[in-house]
Amino acid sequence: MKKVTVNCLAAFISFLMLTSFYPFRPGEYGLNKVVIDAGHGGKDPGAIGVDMIQEKDIVLDIALKVGAAIKKQHPNVTVVYTRDKDIFIGLGERAKIANHMNADLFMSIHADAAASAQAYGTETFALGLHRSKENLETAKRENQAILLEENYEVKYEGFDPSSDESLIALGLMQQNSLAQSLSIASKVQDQFVALGRRNRGVKQAGFMVLYKTTMPSVLIETGFITNTKEGRFLNKAENRNLISNGIVTAFNQYKEEIDILYAPASTKENNQKQLNNKESIDHGVRFKVQITSSPKSVGTDAKRFKGIEGVEEIKINNSYKYAVGNEKSFEDGVSLQGKVREKGYKDAFLISMYKGERIPISQALEIIKNAK
Repeated sequence: MKKVTVNCLAAFISFLMLTSFYPFRPGEYGLNKVVIDAGHGGKDPGAIGVDMIQEKDIVLDIALKVGAAIKKQHPNVTVVYTRDKDIFIGLGERAKIANHMNADLFMSIHADAAASAQAYGTETFALGLHRSKENLETAKRENQAILLEENYEVKYEGFDPSSDESLIALGLMQQNSLAQSLSIASKVQDQFVALGRRNRGVKQAGFMVLYKTTMPSVLIETGFITNTKEGRFLNKAENRNLISNGIVTAFNQYKEEIDILYAPASTKENNQKQLNNKESIDHGVRFKVQITSSPKSVGTDAKRFKGIEGVEEIKINNSYKYAVGNEKSFEDGVSLQGKVREKGYKDAFLISMYKGERIPISQALEIIKNAK
């Protein structure tokens, strides 16, 4: 590497450390503010796909549908768009909007592209190290938007979107909120699988639009518009409705998780008292910790799950969930979640079952509360 490249890279890493490495502190009562970012826009069309469709148009429609549904289902949640029309917004400005409002979640929505027209499927990214050359190339493509910004060389302290070294520097700046980012990412992918979409997985890569955000953040690739079948799928309004509904369902699941984990102390004490009073009653609710999911059955051998014994396979729709535990109380479930995360499954999350069916945790707590 040339000396000038080293110097620029060192300056850029210093810039990252001053602007992006802050701990996530959720709102007083959990997830109350979300920023929805429609990728590209204005003079930046993003990827150009089959039938000349433009990424910027596809993702704006999905983003607006997601925001509208969240507003309707959660009137107390503040929803902000980085753009709600066809205008150009710099990558740094998008993160600035989220940080300025002290958002609890940032979701950036995109449509993917590839040199091969055969590539297809959905994937959701959190900021982090590139696990493959493919992840690196996806990040490079999305980061090219900074070249359209005025004075970008100064604004981004020498960052070069085509440089592997710059992208690796971004990946090294893993935020304190990575576990939460991976949690919402896995929920999004689970919903896409339920819709019958090809699951390309939850991944990590260095995206400029994510690194400056100080809250859990994900970049959602809703499909390849360069693939004929998938591009035409995304070009239909009814299919964009399906995609947006899947993202909203994942948001609801994530919000439920965050709201419970970060509930006020008084609420937690109240819940615990109610649970203690009903200890002897078998209300039928069981709390488990979901470790991972897969579109295919992979078995439950402990060796596959870092030595965790008692893992069970739960088939929901067209995907397989792998969970452990059979706890009667919410608090015991949370305690088990902590132990599973200590094993290395940082994005493991709590689920609840009732009469063999998965139900929302809020519903599970209501059943326990009303148990006679």
